[in-house]
Amino acid sequence: MDYLGLLLTIAGVLTLSLLSPGPNFVIVTSTAMTHSRRAGVLVGIGLAAASFAWALLAVAGLAFIISQASWLYLDIKFVGAVYLIVLGVKMVLGARRPLAAPGMGEGGGSAAVRKGFVVSMMNPKSIAFYGSIFAIMVPAHAPVWVYVAIVFISGLLSALWYCGLALLFSKGAVRPQFARVKTWMETAMGLVLIGQGGRLLFSP
Repeated sequence: MDYLGLLLTIAGVLTLSLLSPGPNFVIVTSTAMTHSRRAGVLVGIGLAAASFAWALLAVAGLAFIISQASWLYLDIKFVGAVYLIVLGVKMVLGARRPLAAPGMGEGGGSAAVRKGFVVSMMNPKSIAFYGSIFAIMVPAHAPVWVYVAIVFISGLLSALWYCGLALLFSKGAVRPQFARVKTWMETAMGLVLIGQGGRLLFSP
């Protein structure tokens, strides 16, 4: 079997998934703009750690586990939906607060990393991707190095993308522009999170 081709295919599919806007995108960009570059990067690291964890679960047989325990998916979906709604409400309520001075974090580095990790782990989009499409692409009897490479690629691509977003949206040229439209943009981002959470909460 052409394992190199398989890894390139998985990397391509994962890249397309990362490019699709969702809660992860909102969290890392809003944190970078409203708090600091460091906080945004740390959230990106948390998101990447979650991608690493999801890939590890997929390699370990996530699809089989979900198929045997459908209630697990429903429980994670419910908790994830509520978490997104809470984050959205907090963002809307804080939209009118002044933009934090550069260098201010979110209650410490561990809090920012944890925030990114929890958002991604509770994101049903991640469950659907790693538990179905991704899990199907992972060969059942591949060499160990292939599984290690899959997990490594997932974490690396996620880190490059989300930390790159944090660096971009925390640039000095972006922050002043964001400060002028902070109220309505944070309100819009918060409503997006609330809407996505609500859709997940009431979807069959």
